[in-house]
Amino acid sequence: MIPFVFLNTKSGKKEPFVPKDPNSVSIYSCGPTVYNFAHIGNIRSFLFVDILRRSLLLGGYKLNQSMNITDIDDKIINESIKRNISVEEFTKPWTEAFFKDLSTLHVQTLEHYPKATESIEDMVSLVETLQSNGLVYEREGNVYFSIQKFNRYGELSKIDVSGMKSGVRYDADEYEKDDVRDFVLWKNQKTKDEKCWHTRLGTGRPGWHLECSAMIRKIYGSGIDIHTGGIDLLFPHHENEFAQTTGAYPNEEFVGTWLHCEHLLVDGEKMSKSKGNFYTLRDILEKGYEPRVIRFHLISAHYRSKLNFSMAKLEESKVSLDRIQNTIFRLLESGSLWNFIPQDGKNLIFSLPELTKLNEDFLNALADDLNIPKALAILHELVRIVNQTLDQTKKENADLFYEQALRLFIQMNELFAVFSFEKPETNLDGITEEWILEQIANRKFAKQNKDFVTADNIRKELENKGILLADTKEGITTWKKAP
Repeated sequence: MIPFVFLNTKSGKKEPFVPKDPNSVSIYSCGPTVYNFAHIGNIRSFLFVDILRRSLLLGGYKLNQSMNITDIDDKIINESIKRNISVEEFTKPWTEAFFKDLSTLHVQTLEHYPKATESIEDMVSLVETLQSNGLVYEREGNVYFSIQKFNRYGELSKIDVSGMKSGVRYDADEYEKDDVRDFVLWKNQKTKDEKCWHTRLGTGRPGWHLECSAMIRKIYGSGIDIHTGGIDLLFPHHENEFAQTTGAYPNEEFVGTWLHCEHLLVDGEKMSKSKGNFYTLRDILEKGYEPRVIRFHLISAHYRSKLNFSMAKLEESKVSLDRIQNTIFRLLESGSLWNFIPQDGKNLIFSLPELTKLNEDFLNALADDLNIPKALAILHELVRIVNQTLDQTKKENADLFYEQALRLFIQMNELFAVFSFEKPETNLDGITEEWILEQIANRKFAKQNKDFVTADNIRKELENKGILLADTKEGITTWKKAP
């Protein structure tokens, strides 16, 4: 096992990660509310969960991981009523779209995807436990959590509750940040059109904050090792989760480590439809970008850092990714490794010192609070060493180097999940090899004359036609058909 260190939101400090069960790490992540396509800010948080999962797997851990599907809340009910269809009919296509997005971006499948609507009895039981502990009260058929009766409220988010007014309540599932009020656990049915359940608490439905606590209890039976979500969920959602679960089960630790993913900005601003900078995954795909490029860009920053998304930066990620892929193709070609059957990329042993160190540095970067920028720097160092070696006319232990370098790329791809190790198609889509070579010659001539604009335009034209170039230090340019 590789010893991981995480910055725990609750303590505000980096802490050694020690799961309760050394044989299985329990993780719960807040998933989508399925009323529309997920925007790229949501997508970034889901990719963060994937990076966490892949890193722990590379570290030798076994996982028992969950992400909930919120398929009942104010927005869903209002939209289903507006369209005159059931909640189930309304949420089904959006749930399917969510899973399609995950598959498109090569996000690994988790062990559990609980739906809120399938966990109503668990939510009722949790409210009843809170009732028996004296932490709730009822008004007009609604059941509220009393913050003043729980003296640990604010412990997670560090929010100040001293100015809170007693008995001021919130019925909405979501509300403004920094506004501390008693939150609703169970909502009484207000109109006959609202989706509802007939329960021991009365006829109604759960509040949003209640859902995650109940589903965690349903799956794991007690607390969990790691809880993740976007930083926007820290308050009030996660604070309320902490309060209601700890209030119900005061002798148990609810969560060992809280991890929160920072916001995504677009062109330096908060994403919003009114600003015209709101994107879903489908919007970016329609602009011609491959899923692997989008994934590579969205995982490139540290999860606790804001990521500034822009088309220019996405293009930079594409160029960077293509250069890495070209190096892999060069390695496969030079080492005649197209038919090489590798190990799965985990627990590899390297005999060459330079590759051994890169492997250790890579895994240590992941263990240090998922330091992806450092892991990327190590990846680029591997690319540099491989290209330098491939440029040599003779290399001692060349075959061994080629094979172990390929294995290291494969291990890194267990995390990044963006590289191809298969021989590209030879179909040139109507263009000839002679034309490609002519363009390469024109590009070389332009570079010799310091006409770098023309040289770059030629490269881009070739890329648009699916032809990737790789330049050696000796001035030789090779080409490959993009995967």
